[in-house]
Amino acid sequence: MSKVPDELGYTKDHEWARKESDGRITVGITDFAQSQLGDVVYLNLPEAGTAVTAGEPMGEIESTKSVSDVYAPVSGTVVEANSACVDNPEVVNQDPYGVGWMVVIEASDASAAGSLLTAKQYQEVIAETGGEEQA
Repeated sequence: MSKVPDELGYTKDHEWARKESDGRITVGITDFAQSQLGDVVYLNLPEAGTAVTAGEPMGEIESTKSVSDVYAPVSGTVVEANSACVDNPEVVNQDPYGVGWMVVIEASDASAAGSLLTAKQYQEVIAETGGEEQA
């Protein structure tokens, strides 16, 4: 069973988002997504200063099985990309909600994170997809 922390918001595309105390949004892929992808071998993440749009691809993640887009959960500007994650992509498999985070976004709409799925809603998405959909 995949871990789905209650305090995070989620997308139907298997990204998680955590609103930080400064209002910025930290983003990564879910435990379910990394388990479906298999061993992550490469990440292509947007650089700081890149504008991203909610629901649109903002990067790519490559595993031994496939290449998938990583989608922005909120619109805004990337303020930080996790270089440690790019240098050691396997951390996405080891700790997707911790050191495996991908980017921090300065959201253009402070309430945007409120439109994300709750943990319970995301668990329903996982159940409905039957594991077929990936990050």
